[in-house]
Amino acid sequence: MTASFFTDQYELTMVSAALRDGTADRPCVFEAFGRRLPNGRRYGVVAGTGRFVEQLRDFRFDHAELEFLAARRIVDDRMAEWLADYRFTGDIDGYVEGELWFPGSPLLTVTGTFAECVVLETLLLSILNHDCAIAAAAARMVTAARGRPIIEMGSRRTHEAAAVACARAAYIAGFASTSNLAAGQRYGVPTAGTAAHAFTLLHDDEKAAFTSQVATLGEGTTLLVDTYDIRQGIRNAVEVAGPRLGAIRIDSGDLSVMAQQSRDLLDELGAPDTKIVVSGDLDEYAIAALAAEPVDAYGAGTAVVVGSGAPTAGLVYKLVEVDGRPVVKRSENKPSIGGRKTAVRRHKPTGTATEEVIVSQGAPDPMAGDRVLQRPYVRGGVVVGALPTLQESRAHLRDCLISIPWEGLKLSPGDPAIPVTVTGGH
Repeated sequence: MTASFFTDQYELTMVSAALRDGTADRPCVFEAFGRRLPNGRRYGVVAGTGRFVEQLRDFRFDHAELEFLAARRIVDDRMAEWLADYRFTGDIDGYVEGELWFPGSPLLTVTGTFAECVVLETLLLSILNHDCAIAAAAARMVTAARGRPIIEMGSRRTHEAAAVACARAAYIAGFASTSNLAAGQRYGVPTAGTAAHAFTLLHDDEKAAFTSQVATLGEGTTLLVDTYDIRQGIRNAVEVAGPRLGAIRIDSGDLSVMAQQSRDLLDELGAPDTKIVVSGDLDEYAIAALAAEPVDAYGAGTAVVVGSGAPTAGLVYKLVEVDGRPVVKRSENKPSIGGRKTAVRRHKPTGTATEEVIVSQGAPDPMAGDRVLQRPYVRGGVVVGALPTLQESRAHLRDCLISIPWEGLKLSPGDPAIPVTVTGGH
């Protein structure tokens, strides 16, 4: 199955009707944006753009898919011929991965005929809504960790394909590594992992399990010490691995109390350099609560892959321009602003972001400190230039988070980190 079938049937029925009435080839502009941030969030994080552009290369309707559509009478012969020849020939512009977004930000702008643009809706939104949600949650955890590394370990708590995308998005957000090997192979995300409680339970006693792990992975490994009694587990770990034991991991109990007691015991046993890793249903609030404790690294799983309470970014994909004129949806509670948008972020001379300015059918009057937020991705159906690497996206997000006022990094609910001004252009 190709990327084209990650779609909703209504996209094909719209194209079928548009082909019949002659509107399918009208020049159009679609935009992906969010009307609001998820509850409690002060900024969004762009992720998934690279994955979407990669999927676009393979957005085709093959023989098996056309047979499926014909057998169920979803499309007629004319529509089937159109789908068989489908190639996206338009343009795509948008924010880079690792960029911050706010209400109204035009994350992706897709320009082309109505038919070729509308069939991209579901694929585009499914990727961006998922990856942006994961990246935003992960970025909040990274901020709460205050420079301590976080391992993404949520693969067992989500769909197998989503797990790979989660690991990628979390890495863009600043996570140090992932437990997911597919993410390592496909995207080059650093991988990490040692042992679970099952390995300890397999052996006749804890020391035997630790001895086996150290013999295989070396004294720099991380030993899971809370299968039985944590204090005795730490003693066994140091006895087996010696004072140069890399780390212990605690996955249960009152992590705040256990971290302090574990640090004291490790120091007492002559292992002051052995690090403490904690895991177990951690989210940004739990990580922030451990900020004053002697924790060296975190493992986060479930909260990451479910967006820590916001599993979707809430982005929409709307038609904003037809034949060069703005079109506006006026539905109650779901208004939109017509016309293609151009966006810049304004900064003080110190580098602090002050405002996002979005202009419809025009461009903001240039000011010192402006940074243009959109870049070209596709021209005439062809990907232009190299996509940013994950390392570049990580660095970009880090710079963006440094630039917003410190209030915008708070975990408590509040207004967006910077105001957004939308005007009609000139």
